[in-house]
Amino acid sequence: MEENNPEVFEKYFNALMEISRAITSDRYLEDILKLIVMVTAKVMGVEVCSLWLIEEGKSGKTIRLKTTQAIEHEYVKDRMLQMDEGVVGYVAFHNKPLIVKNVIEEPRFKEKEMAKKLNLVSMVGVPMRVKDGNVIGVLNCFTTVPHDFSEAEVNLITTVANQAAVAIFNTKLMFDAQVIREELETRKLVERAKEILMMRRGMSGEDAFKWMRKRSMDSRKSMRNIAEALILSEEIYE
Repeated sequence: MEENNPEVFEKYFNALMEISRAITSDRYLEDILKLIVMVTAKVMGVEVCSLWLIEEGKSGKTIRLKTTQAIEHEYVKDRMLQMDEGVVGYVAFHNKPLIVKNVIEEPRFKEKEMAKKLNLVSMVGVPMRVKDGNVIGVLNCFTTVPHDFSEAEVNLITTVANQAAVAIFNTKLMFDAQVIREELETRKLVERAKEILMMRRGMSGEDAFKWMRKRSMDSRKSMRNIAEALILSEEIYE
């Protein structure tokens, strides 16, 4: 591509606008991830776009394939690499883009059978950075013909990746905050329900909690549901 071509700059500008709309749309995280790879593949004119996110586990960090727009679901399922493994691990660990002219000839590329099946040739992987510079994932683009990714193309994909990283990070923060709020609310409800049982049935706090937990298991309802039912019944008979 000619990087000084006005048409190229217009294409990049329009691409960023379209991707920005996708990322900031009012959707769940899974939908946002799918939109990112679909729109990126479309505006970049690449055959496959894949998105990997870093996960923190008991044995350390790993990076997992979350979505792609052009590969069967069974391939995406449970695809995981160590942080120092493969092209994706290299990009995530070193926090810098990597261009591969031919994935079949690249020793670090782990998915050669998949590449042969889909006729993939060239690729670029870029880190997904949040505002503090930390990497939360990797965005990959693949072509089915030999392609030299230009500096402008890498910069565009990097911009997309960083936009996506911030959106994903913020979505996770909102989700975590919501989970914490719900947990706190559930604790308040359980404590109130315990007080009702202690007052109505003369139970100790421990026995009241055990009674609620058994009722929850027997009825296959959450502790919150049991607590809400007890509180509602108390309000009815007041």
